[in-house]
Amino acid sequence: MKNKTIAILESRSALQLADLVRKYEGIPLSAPALAETPDVDHDHISELIHNWDHDAPDIFIFQTGVGVKVLLHTTDDLHLTGKLQQILNDSLVVVRGPKPSAALRAYKVRIDLLAESPYTTNEIIELLDKLDLRDKKVVVQRYGNTNKELQERLESKGAKVTEIATYRWSMPDPQPLIHLMDALDKNEVDMVCFTSASQADNLFNLAKDMHRAESLLANINKILVASIGPVCSNALRKLGIHVDVEPSPPKLGPLISAINLKFSSLENY
Repeated sequence: MKNKTIAILESRSALQLADLVRKYEGIPLSAPALAETPDVDHDHISELIHNWDHDAPDIFIFQTGVGVKVLLHTTDDLHLTGKLQQILNDSLVVVRGPKPSAALRAYKVRIDLLAESPYTTNEIIELLDKLDLRDKKVVVQRYGNTNKELQERLESKGAKVTEIATYRWSMPDPQPLIHLMDALDKNEVDMVCFTSASQADNLFNLAKDMHRAESLLANINKILVASIGPVCSNALRKLGIHVDVEPSPPKLGPLISAINLKFSSLENY
């Protein structure tokens, strides 16, 4: 990717991703498309845990490392972590991937079912489809938005679902995204790199508000597009965006390696 301009829509790991691009002599163009806003109601968490003390859930589903950390830091503040650990010990704990797993194990929480790579909702559903969920009380740690696919599957199997909100996704400062659209108009970008489906949603919602969605789609489809994994890729395709690069496993390191390999293959073609 030497001398290629790579637009990065990542926010939380933007600096890490930019450093990886520079490692391969690429030029990062940072345009964060997603902000994580704390969304924790301490009183609600306290009420839930005290209620669970005499009416414990049957199953807990943890989806993200950030969400788990926020939840456990909240229970630390409330001096309720020990009580939550006991409740989890008496329940079935289902985890989406390595990041929430690491956060839970740091608190010595037992993990009963762990989704396989690529750690998407599909892998969680495959685990849950093996269980009898009728009338089961299931707690889902929400990530930025409600996972509607997961919630609908749980409810269709007769489960009673409770969500725990820890953070929500929102639109960051739009100016870097506007700069990205301008750069795309001027053919100054060689690849756009998406690391979540919500980044694409925010980018195109902003473009629609500015009456630039049509030109944005056309410009993106003239260059290369990288996606972190299948969930993100499916969202991009629904928007009409082609995907040229998707790593396995869906992680930043393999993503950058796959991007570099793609540019190398084009140069050697």
